[in-house]
Amino acid sequence: MSADISGAGMTAVQSAQIRSPAATGSLAQIKKAAQDYEGVFVSQMLGQMFEGIPTDGMFGGGQGEQMFRSLMVDEYGKKIASQGGVGLADAVTRELLKHQEAAAAQAAAQAAPATSVTAGATP
Repeated sequence: MSADISGAGMTAVQSAQIRSPAATGSLAQIKKAAQDYEGVFVSQMLGQMFEGIPTDGMFGGGQGEQMFRSLMVDEYGKKIASQGGVGLADAVTRELLKHQEAAAAQAAAQAAPATSVTAGATP
């Protein structure tokens, strides 16, 4: 019984790998994804920078500060990205648009020969 389930799971995984992503993202969705990506990037960069800063003695330190510092760094990254960031979101947006245009052109090219073949078959 478990062999049947794993076989069906592998088929679903394999079919998911075969499908290409659809180019349906709007410009607003692409810009949002690029800004989110830049926010994560800036947060990771700031996290590395903040690791070297020691905490103050009497009122700082401990597990609570470690947890809240990571939350603070995440918010810093989001805020920096929303205010223009380091320019990474613009580059990511351009690349996503290029990939989307290429996917649309490829889909149109694949559809064009199919229509010309069927158009030639009718008298």
